[in-house]
Amino acid sequence: MRQYARFKEEHPDCVLLFRMGDFYELFFEDAELIAGQLGLTLTQRTGGVPLAGVPHHQLDTYLRKLVALGHRVAIADQVQDPKEAKGVVERAVTQVVTPGTLVDDGLLEGAASDRLAAVCFTGSGEDAAAVGAVADASTGAFEVFEAADGDALADELASRAAREVLYAETATGEAPERVARVLRATGAAGTGRPAWQFRQDEAMEVLRSQFGVATLAGFGLADDAPVISAAGAVVRYLRETKAVDDEAAHSRPGAFAASTLAHLRPPKLERDSARCAVDAVSLRALEVERTIRGGTTEGALLGLFVTAPGRGGCRTAMGKRLVRDWLCRPSGSRSEIEPRHACVAALAEDRRLARELGEALAPVQDIARIAGRVALGRCSPRDVVGLGTSIARLGILIELLAGTASFAETVGVLRGIDGDLTRLAERIAAVCVDEPPAHLRDGGVIRDGVDAALDEARGLRRDASAWLASYQAEVAEALGLPGIKVGFNKVFGYYVELSAAQARDAADALERGELIRKQTLKNAERFITPKLKTFEDKVLRAEGDALERERVLFAELVSCIAAELEALTVFAEAAARTDALLAFADRAAAHRWVRPAMRDEPTLSIRDGRHPVLESTLAGEFVPNGVDLAGEGHPGLALITGPNMAGKSTFIRQVALIALLAHAGSFVPAESATIGVTDRIFTRVGADDALHEGRSTFMVEMIETANILNHATPGSLVILDEIGRGTSTLDGLSLAWAIVEALAGSAETPGPRTLFATHYHELTELDERLPGRVANLHVTVREWTPKGTDGPGETEIVFLHRVAPGRADQSYGVQVARLAGVPKAVTDRAKQVLESLAVQHGPSATPLATAPRPSPQLSLFTELLPHPAVDRLAEVKLEELTPMEAFDVLRELRGMLDEADGD
Repeated sequence: MRQYARFKEEHPDCVLLFRMGDFYELFFEDAELIAGQLGLTLTQRTGGVPLAGVPHHQLDTYLRKLVALGHRVAIADQVQDPKEAKGVVERAVTQVVTPGTLVDDGLLEGAASDRLAAVCFTGSGEDAAAVGAVADASTGAFEVFEAADGDALADELASRAAREVLYAETATGEAPERVARVLRATGAAGTGRPAWQFRQDEAMEVLRSQFGVATLAGFGLADDAPVISAAGAVVRYLRETKAVDDEAAHSRPGAFAASTLAHLRPPKLERDSARCAVDAVSLRALEVERTIRGGTTEGALLGLFVTAPGRGGCRTAMGKRLVRDWLCRPSGSRSEIEPRHACVAALAEDRRLARELGEALAPVQDIARIAGRVALGRCSPRDVVGLGTSIARLGILIELLAGTASFAETVGVLRGIDGDLTRLAERIAAVCVDEPPAHLRDGGVIRDGVDAALDEARGLRRDASAWLASYQAEVAEALGLPGIKVGFNKVFGYYVELSAAQARDAADALERGELIRKQTLKNAERFITPKLKTFEDKVLRAEGDALERERVLFAELVSCIAAELEALTVFAEAAARTDALLAFADRAAAHRWVRPAMRDEPTLSIRDGRHPVLESTLAGEFVPNGVDLAGEGHPGLALITGPNMAGKSTFIRQVALIALLAHAGSFVPAESATIGVTDRIFTRVGADDALHEGRSTFMVEMIETANILNHATPGSLVILDEIGRGTSTLDGLSLAWAIVEALAGSAETPGPRTLFATHYHELTELDERLPGRVANLHVTVREWTPKGTDGPGETEIVFLHRVAPGRADQSYGVQVARLAGVPKAVTDRAKQVLESLAVQHGPSATPLATAPRPSPQLSLFTELLPHPAVDRLAEVKLEELTPMEAFDVLRELRGMLDEADGD
């Protein structure tokens, strides 16, 4: 318990799993908390100490649950063989498991990234700039970045899949409010760290030590760069949680190498211009990574590429993670996008090559993460054998890709590492059995014939059965007791078993010391002989020697692998890229996706585009639509009107997803597409609130809209759906009107490419007020009245889902309500109210319009009730009146109003 108390004091913010024999035990408040959360049995130790435990062989299962609950877990292992211990077995905290530092295969999802980040702000104001660093402990990827403010920081962390965020803790132990906002926005776990770890000099010291350099200039970072602070905090935390301690790691039972973080690559600074930014709001609204309702990959854009291979899915976990990164952080450079398109084109056209490439990639395991576990001293025999079979595919990949010009760079990279890795694969295959056990402690990992000492020790074990059979006959003859048995169990070792009657006949042998009683059973007695005891000691020593010799040989093999970590990283990246491009090609070939033409100028022209997810789920029933924005005389902003349920939201989302896919390097679902390079994709879609921050649905809507208005450029793509619906009709219409005008830009300063879906039909007048900058589109429907019906509410509509030029005449909300199951009495009454409010005859004009517009929908700027004064005013020809005549008309109209008031 003193050991436990010391470890708990060293890791006060962790749940401590304390190894005791075959269990990891929890004590005191940890036991009470975790027993309730995981459904464990809560018992008591001597003195009333609360106690709960989990079996050691199920550690990964419970670790996964604890991390999912948001806990940090410290693992205290026995680092001494209990047989050698004099008193209490020596223990040490060998690992700290946190949401952002997972490396073991049982804790990770192959297609997902669980990354660690550190952040700090470079100023004191609420709008201060920030810096961050993000590392993947399982693969060694390490990036640093700069962000304009807290919102941009949250977007960066969300797109990079940060699961845990380090920050400089305050005196109260709470996260600073601006950090807390980032944590709420991303859903990441926050971990406070001592403020001194973020100091520039401390950060530089740990980075120089980690990468063995005197300056970071070789990595493209100035030694005084603000990102250094965050990068240093990340490295220090990884060193602490991964127990980078040669002596402790080597002494841990079953360990074979020290944890070194050798797989961690130097920090890479990414410039904003290198990618098309998609903020966290847009990633969620477009359902790029997960669906909004279910929170699952299935049904999201990413799900198209992580499904079964051959239907557009990646073959490897590395490829799945890379596709995720490309979709959440698409490229903003034609020099990077177009080579990807060329590779996809080659594989989409040559399906035989694609099929053979898929077969070659299918056996490739997660090389990046296996290499990470090698560096951290946590790889298993199955990891090593899997690594060997994976890199054995290297030559096949080179042969398949060698004749394809678009993969020339990849082939060159692979040839550069072919020799070293092929020799490594051959060594692994020569040393390890084809199907090794899960753990080194089980033995049987190294092949026979590899090591003479190991073969000798194994020979003693294998020969034991024959020796025992011979010895059994020898003892039976010596004692004159046929039918005796010589056996073995793990508790008592080797024994001679006699029945009760035989035991009585062997009394003389027992007296002479030829038999030594070991165990009494109900109907038998078990004995041991000096010769059997000598043999037992020899065999058991041989088993121990064999396991120890295997551990040494395995450690030597792992050291050889560790020497090739750089080459393994190169192979992992090349395999992941090839797999991701193959997944794009499979999807393109199977669903008639086309190569988009990328342009530098901000244009967007799509012919018969389709929603990439819905086209699959609707099984050929999806109605394609196109759009032309900016470039070649097309307006930069399109207003889309039409009924609810007609497909406005689907249309604007599909345009954004097509643009995103093109920038990720994929082909797109359309007959043709020309897409100008986009710097940012913005969306404002759906209703959401942030009540925990005191923000209503409308406030969230306006904050997101403000972000768009303040940051969108002519190179951006903006998707807006139903702006202004969260407040009064006049307020909402006025805001929507002004927002459209702002986004439409001017002849001198063009606005971003924008799709604006709305039910404010008054906005459609803007195509005449802002000619050449705003165009009207509408989603068509067919309206009809079933035979034999008459009366209000009986009209039926059919959604045609076709987007056409022009404006819609109404929204058909009552009909949609009827389709949704609203009681008929309610929809009939709604129809009556609508008709009483609408203007039924003739054209109506609004003060905002310059031309008449026929519409049965209520106009907010039209007199609703008939009045003589209105009729008289309509007859007046203002251009023909003298000032005195105009005065007389006004007096006449005033009289009419007074008379009406009197009545």
